Amino acid sequence: MYYIVVALVRIAMHLWFSLKIEGKENIPKGKAFVYASNHRSNADPVLVTLAGRGRFSFMAKSELFKNKFFAWLIRSLGAFPVERGTGDTAAIEKAIDNVNHGVNLLIFPEGTRSKDGRVGKGKTGVALIAARSHADVVPVGISFEGKLHFRSKIIVRVGKPIPAGSLAVEEGLSERELLRTLKKNVMPPIMDGIRALVDEPPAISMQEQEEE
Repeated sequence: MYYIVVALVRIAMHLWFSLKIEGKENIPKGKAFVYASNHRSNADPVLVTLAGRGRFSFMAKSELFKNKFFAWLIRSLGAFPVERGTGDTAAIEKAIDNVNHGVNLLIFPEGTRSKDGRVGKGKTGVALIAARSHADVVPVGISFEGKLHFRSKIIVRVGKPIPAGSLAVEEGLSERELLRTLKKNVMPPIMDGIRALVDEPPAISMQEQEEE
């Protein structure tokens, strides 16, 4: 069912939009990754799924499951609900378990859609998922002008995987140390990788901020 839905959605997306996917050759075959993308629209999970390889899962806010048809569609594409702002540990554990069992995990580090198209700050909760999944992270950049409409030109760029070893977090850290490590070592390479794909300059690093 998953691959049938993906094939039908692929046809529909290419008919409705002017869709271009770049960099798919950067993704090695035969393994699962964490895909980290900027967030522009409700179509983003579908766009990243079409740009990637293999089967996907991703967290979606629980409100999106109220419409029965849309809920069926996104569940068919691998979505599972998360209660935002509540520290939904069950959803986080499911996300990590999925990627550890060979299913790609799609995350949106910003946590919400960008209103102006620019890449915002990454959330530490998402960084923690990326670090504890022990999977390489594939940055993805989605670019389009204005709001999506019929024949909108969309470019989805896929970057080279960021090795899991460079995003690892030590065990036994205090909560304060963990947050600092996530902000300093995990988020910058992920967010800078995404910005590079949407043609934005890298954000100033935490170390540079402290030096100022």
